[in-house]
Amino acid sequence: MSDSTLPPCPKCQSPYTYPNDNLLVCPECFHEWSPAEEAEEAAAAAASSQVLDSNGTPLVDGDSVIVVKDLPVKGAPKPVKAGTKVKNIRIVDGDHNISCKIDGFGSMGLKSEFVRKA
Repeated sequence: MSDSTLPPCPKCQSPYTYPNDNLLVCPECFHEWSPAEEAEEAAAAAASSQVLDSNGTPLVDGDSVIVVKDLPVKGAPKPVKAGTKVKNIRIVDGDHNISCKIDGFGSMGLKSEFVRKA
């Protein structure tokens, strides 16, 4: 690698990194890392941040999904029935990773393992 293609330090973003054996070293914060391990970690993080439905299909903002099992709703007299179609979902962070509006229930969060892509 030439000096112009070396990535900046992931810890302090210093552009002055240099190679040392199989590692890259930052002269400002003394952080050492392996570029190969960093690439693997980035790929694993991207794969884990992807939201999948109950069948393993990736979900994105704006998709329509179908509820696959009856889901009880706190404060509501009846559950969300299996087969209910939910349009225009939004992917959010957290345990309930789908934000949506369901007719008759209003705005709520769903877990992706209880829906399938329509």
